[in-house]
Amino acid sequence: MRAIRPRRSPAVPLLVAVWAGAAGVIWLWWMNTPSIADNNSRILNAGRITGLLAGYLMALVVLQMARVPALERRVGSDRVARWHAMTGRYTICLVLAHLFLTMWGYALQAGKGLGGIVQQTIDSINQLPDVGKATIGTGLLVLIGLISIGPIRRRISYDLWYHVHLLTYAATYLSFWHQLSTGNEFAVQPAAKTAWYALYGSVTALVVWYRIVTPIRLNLRHRLRVEAVIEETPGIVSVLMTGRKLHRMGATAGQFFRWRFLAPGMRFSSHPYSLSAAPRPNMLRITVKAIGDHSSALRDLTPGTRVWAEGPYGALTADRRSRGKVLLVAGGVGITPMRALFETLPGAPGDLTLLYRANTTQDLALWDELAQIAEERGARLMYAVNSPEGERPDISADTLRRKLPDIDRHDVFMCGPPGFAQQVYEAVRGAGVPARRIHHESFEM
Repeated sequence: MRAIRPRRSPAVPLLVAVWAGAAGVIWLWWMNTPSIADNNSRILNAGRITGLLAGYLMALVVLQMARVPALERRVGSDRVARWHAMTGRYTICLVLAHLFLTMWGYALQAGKGLGGIVQQTIDSINQLPDVGKATIGTGLLVLIGLISIGPIRRRISYDLWYHVHLLTYAATYLSFWHQLSTGNEFAVQPAAKTAWYALYGSVTALVVWYRIVTPIRLNLRHRLRVEAVIEETPGIVSVLMTGRKLHRMGATAGQFFRWRFLAPGMRFSSHPYSLSAAPRPNMLRITVKAIGDHSSALRDLTPGTRVWAEGPYGALTADRRSRGKVLLVAGGVGITPMRALFETLPGAPGDLTLLYRANTTQDLALWDELAQIAEERGARLMYAVNSPEGERPDISADTLRRKLPDIDRHDVFMCGPPGFAQQVYEAVRGAGVPARRIHHESFEM
C-alpha cells in the first residue's frame, strides 16, 4: 500500500503521434504540389489530400483492430473501440470525398462537367491500374459503415456485425494498391513509397501476431475446458473453466477475455465476458446474464467442452489506483469485474467499499460471496435496489457524501450499463472525486 504508483494511460502520447502522422501526410502532399492554378487543379488536389488522409486513417483503423496489449490493457478496450468507430467514420467520409472529387476533376479535364462523374468513374475503373479493386474495397467500407449505424446495429445480431466487420481487412487490402500505382506522391518520392509500405507492413505484422499467432499459442499452452456451469440467480450463470498453468496467462482482476465455446451452434461466436473471480492456477470463472442467444446458450454447456480464449484485455485493474481508499460501483452484471477487484485489491479494514445496484434483491448475483469477502476483509458492502413500488434508489452526490463522507479521497471503479455509468459518473464528480480518479469500462457490445 505504501508503494501505490498508478500506471498512467498512454492515450495522450498516442493521440499526439496520430496527429503528427497526419501532419506528415499533409506535408507530403504540400511538397509535391507546386501550384494550384485553377478550379480544376483545386478539385484534383482536394481529391489527392483526402485520398492520402483516408489511406493513413485506414491503417489506423486496422491497427485499432489488432488487439495490441499496449492499447487493450493500458488505454482500455472500450476507449480503443470508440477510437476505432470514430476513425472509421472519418475514413469513410474521406474515401467518399476522395472518390467524388477525383472523378469530378478527371471529368472536368475530359470536358464532361459535373454530370459526367459516373461515366468518368466507369472509365477510370476500366483504364487505371488497381482502381477496380479499390472500388470494391470502397463498397465494403460503405457496407461496414452502414451496419455500424446505431439503429441498424441494434437490429442485427452481434455475430453478424462482428463477422461483417472483419471485411475491413479485405477492404484495406483492396484499397492499398491503387494508392501506390496511381498516387503522384508515391510515383515521384521513393522514400514516401517506402514509408507507406512500412506503415501498412507494420500494421499487418501486428494483426497477424496478436490476432492469430498469440491466441494460437495461448490456447495450445493452456487448453481450457468447461468444468461446470452454475446458476447464480434466475437468468445468470457462472461458467467455471479449467486448464494448465492458468496463472501464467497474465490475467488480473478486472480484465476480460473473448470466449469461443466449441459446442454445437457456438463455434463461430466469440463474445467478451469479464472474469468474475481472481484467476486461479487451475480455474477461471465468468458470470454472465442471459441477454442474447450466445449468453443464453451458456447454461447448456456440458463439462469437457473445449474453450478458445483470446486475451486478457481491459484496463480496469488495480494498476489505475492512486489512493488507499477505493469505492467500487457495479450495475447489474457489471458486478463481475467489481467482484474480482473486491476480492484482490490491497487494503486495510475500512479501505474498500462496494455499492451494488440491481432492480431487486433476487438480482444481486454472487451476493453470498460478496458478503463473505466483505466480512473477511473488513470491507463495506452496500446495495441499492428498487422499492416494492418500483421506485429507483437515489444515487446522487449528496447520498454518496452521506454514506462516505471522505469520498473525495477515494478512487472510484465502476462498471455497468451506459446510462447507469453516466449517472454514477456525474454523482461522484459532484461529490468531489476528480475525473482522473474515476475508472470505468463499458461492456456494451
